[in-house]
Amino acid sequence: MFQRQLGQLRLARTLVSALLLIFIVFMFEHLVARLTYYPMRYPEGDWQLEASAGAQDAWLTTSDRVRLNAWWFPKPGARLATLFLHGNAGNLTHRIDHAQEINSAGSAVLVIDYRGYGKSEGHPSEHGLKLDAEAGYEELRRLGYSPNAIIIHGESLGTAVAVDLASHHAAAGLILESPFASLGAMAGTMVPIAGPLLVRGFDTESLIKKVHCAVLIMHGDADEVVPFAQGRSVFAAANNPKEFWAIHGGHHNDLLFAAGDAYPRRLHSFYNSLTR
Repeated sequence: MFQRQLGQLRLARTLVSALLLIFIVFMFEHLVARLTYYPMRYPEGDWQLEASAGAQDAWLTTSDRVRLNAWWFPKPGARLATLFLHGNAGNLTHRIDHAQEINSAGSAVLVIDYRGYGKSEGHPSEHGLKLDAEAGYEELRRLGYSPNAIIIHGESLGTAVAVDLASHHAAAGLILESPFASLGAMAGTMVPIAGPLLVRGFDTESLIKKVHCAVLIMHGDADEVVPFAQGRSVFAAANNPKEFWAIHGGHHNDLLFAAGDAYPRRLHSFYNSLTR
């Protein structure tokens, strides 16, 4: 009788421990999700700049029927069109400088707001953002751009979305600004050992091996959010042809400005290499 009660007690402790572990993992993943996405919803943002920025308002619908808002920056006579996938904070109104620099480098630009950002419907998730990128790619195809005229360009969180899209869609080129190796690797910078064990997702370092187009990666050597070493590891995993541009003094949120006039020149050179 005593042995039976002891066995039941051990079983109960095991079940409680298992439930506690599941709860901890669930709460940790919930916390990670809250730390991953910082959407700014309309009317917050610089929406009044749409016309003066040269943008045209557009609406897309994803395969799971979520309506997304986007701004289209046309470039008359341009052979290339860029799908720009922004980072985890703000909304598309905060990417005007990026869009204009890409325009000046020689490409039209479509900047989408992920679900839950700006005027877009829904709530952000890894799977959802991937569907949003698909919708952006299909919109460029609808506008008449063939795959060999489409550039997939991501910044920060958007680099993971961009790599996923490029891994199963043809493109002329892939541009990544401040890429991270994976969510697990990023979690490891905050919670060593436990972080990578508990967090999964956005495994850019592995997925980029499936990308077969020209790649340009840029990373600030003073990045205080995504370690410079992670950008280098993503580059090491990428297939040729590929280029790595270390931007001296560039932090995570000022890369465009740290690069200065060299930014559009470097993009223009990359675009030209795709036509040779």
